[in-house]
Amino acid sequence: MVQVLGSIIDIVDITPRSESLEAVQRDENTRRINEIADYCFDPDATFPTPIIVSVYENISFDSGNNLFNIPKIKIGQVLDGQHRLKGINKSGLANKFELPVVFMFNLIEEEKAYVFSIINSKQTKVSMSLIYDLFELTKSRSPQKTIHEVARSLNTSKDSAFFNRLKMLGKKSEGQDNATLSQGTFVKSLLTLISKDPKSDQIKLKNNIELDRINSLPLRDYFIDSEDEVILKVLENLFNGVKNTFIELWENPNNNILWKTTGFGAIVKSFNDIYYLGNQHNDLSEVFFSRFFNHFKWEISQRNIKLTSEHFTSNEQQQTKLSNLIKESISTFRYEE
Repeated sequence: MVQVLGSIIDIVDITPRSESLEAVQRDENTRRINEIADYCFDPDATFPTPIIVSVYENISFDSGNNLFNIPKIKIGQVLDGQHRLKGINKSGLANKFELPVVFMFNLIEEEKAYVFSIINSKQTKVSMSLIYDLFELTKSRSPQKTIHEVARSLNTSKDSAFFNRLKMLGKKSEGQDNATLSQGTFVKSLLTLISKDPKSDQIKLKNNIELDRINSLPLRDYFIDSEDEVILKVLENLFNGVKNTFIELWENPNNNILWKTTGFGAIVKSFNDIYYLGNQHNDLSEVFFSRFFNHFKWEISQRNIKLTSEHFTSNEQQQTKLSNLIKESISTFRYEE
């Protein structure tokens, strides 16, 4: 283990290949460095993966004391871990961490390139569904944990439009022929209703820092006030309202876009506007959402628009297109007691 501040980051070379043909590192990613710097403020932050350094010929090993003799000069070239080092250093919390470091000796340029390519080409990306599911194991509150629990509740409640409809852990279970949304997609989209930066909010909560209330996120106040049951009920009412209106599409989810990523994403994008409409009348009931979506259904029928791939292909632009149609119908909706 190596203490970061005043040692490892000061005595290694971090050079991208764009600056030297003898280097193997990719160009610096400022966003990644900032993410790591922010992560350092998490009380549970840890960096278990080793920094890998191709050592020059200027250090020696003292076998008697089982120690490396490291001079106060550049001792090697970083093959893996440049963003971790720069992010930790930027955070100003380097004294908080000890990092495992692997020294590799006598590497020629070809071997350096091989080590770098193997490390960075063999990594298997973890599915977002699994990542969100693991928040169930955490004890502290976070936007991710709350929305994960909402997803699980909606998927297991027989009163929910999403009963047995979510691909938990990203995979269909036996008997889930009508599952069209992954847990990861579901949680990632709904997170936008309570947080603009879930990771930052999570760290603030761990450090007992009060979260800002944001008017453009209508469900955020419920989250801050620990009223997760209200978040669940409002979202259950919302999607039950959609189901009640488009029952024929709900019964055949594979034949339309409403219950897939495009339709679901569009509803989430337009939710703030629908929420404020209902909130004006102190009504976020299933009946309210059903009446609103019945109005929306009538409006698109007048324009001969169908919620199928014929009119909406599967991409972000089409989500926005459908979301705008939903928002347009708000202006012509008349709330009646």
